[in-house]
Amino acid sequence: MQETKEIFCNVCGKSLKVENDILKEDAFEARKQWGYFSKKDATVHSFTICEDCYDNMVEQFAIPPEVTEVTEY
Repeated sequence: MQETKEIFCNVCGKSLKVENDILKEDAFEARKQWGYFSKKDATVHSFTICEDCYDNMVEQFAIPPEVTEVTEY
């Protein structure tokens, strides 16, 4: 039997819906490999944010994110 990986929002802790190891609820996923000129050299940070927490986060930005339309999925 295959074990299903659980995915949680790093902000609110909400469990995100996963079926057959596929995230069935859209979320913002980020991964950053830090390099020279940072205090985090040679580390990788990654996190997942649910859509509600993402919306709350970007509302606080001084400069909003650039949003473009996708014509093909």
